[in-house]
Amino acid sequence: MSESRVHWKRDGQECEARWLSASGMPAPGRVVLADDTMKADVAFRLASEGIALLWHGDYHNARQLLQAMARRIDRRPRKPAPAESAFHLYRQAQGQRARTLNMLLVPFEASFRIPLRRAPDVAQACLEAYGPVDGGFVTSLRELLGIIGAHEWRRKGVHVPALDARIHPHYGVFAPVRGEYVELVAQAALPATKLAFDIGTGTGVLAAVLARRGLKVVATDQSPAALACARDNLARLGLEKQVDVQCADIFPEGRAGLIVCNPPWLPARPGSALESAVYDPGSRMLNGFLQGLASHLEPGGEGWLIMSDIAEHLQLRSRQSLLDAIEQAGLTVLGRHDTKPVHGKVTDASDPLHHARSMEVTSLWRLGVAAH
Repeated sequence: MSESRVHWKRDGQECEARWLSASGMPAPGRVVLADDTMKADVAFRLASEGIALLWHGDYHNARQLLQAMARRIDRRPRKPAPAESAFHLYRQAQGQRARTLNMLLVPFEASFRIPLRRAPDVAQACLEAYGPVDGGFVTSLRELLGIIGAHEWRRKGVHVPALDARIHPHYGVFAPVRGEYVELVAQAALPATKLAFDIGTGTGVLAAVLARRGLKVVATDQSPAALACARDNLARLGLEKQVDVQCADIFPEGRAGLIVCNPPWLPARPGSALESAVYDPGSRMLNGFLQGLASHLEPGGEGWLIMSDIAEHLQLRSRQSLLDAIEQAGLTVLGRHDTKPVHGKVTDASDPLHHARSMEVTSLWRLGVAAH
């Protein structure tokens, strides 16, 4: 969590407050006050120049201003880009968009109270994201809205057909909204084993699927938020006795007859802590899983690698490089189950990455130890 100080002037007096960001966003260097009289064009210009706006007007007017700023960004024409640079240009544009919109700030008093007119009660949502915080602070309105949205996801949950139940993602933990990879794990034939490892468990959804299929599971993750989230979900499902959730860098100790891993699919550096479930810099988790798999599998066991090929269509990784990594790890491909994603962006022609998404395939790679 990013924490420092922000400074501004009010009626000629120097003011300061603690800066807090659950996503690791750095504190803005320059801050000015803004209220209901500020026009969207002025706000957008200042934010684009890196000048943050600390709001002290009506809360709902701040939300409307943020939406107006977003419209000014989104209506800018996008230039067509060749396939090899489309992803990098997309991320660059998304990063600039986020930096601009994050320049609209809101103040907090103690107990997560927002001292603005018509401000909602966000105490529970903020407690889930930040943990206990003493005193007041300042943060981005855009981050706050994300925290409120995450609280609603956690409260309502995400229905997972493979479990016929809901999974409740915590703030900062990737929600299982893309059900196709869960279905692959639910339907693939199990090897002859009673024990499975779920590597990078996240919400615990795959561990729950494996437990429902009759296996004992050791589920690992490094993220404290993910560990708490997985334990919460497994308890909700009555599976806490079948699944041992452990803090580990990839593998737990010992061997298992089935080891499942759904690593981040894109080999790129995350722009924030929240993106670490999507981006795997240098393919660290993927390569760590492959390199350690043989030494953690029981004889005759299988490793299931769940991967989208979106990185291949974005020219971030080749199929051959993946096959080479499998071979170099002393593994062999026993089989593969493929499925097409069904999320909304597959058919969204306005998406800058539509061409790659329209060709995307999600696969469960069945891997075994290569014979010597």
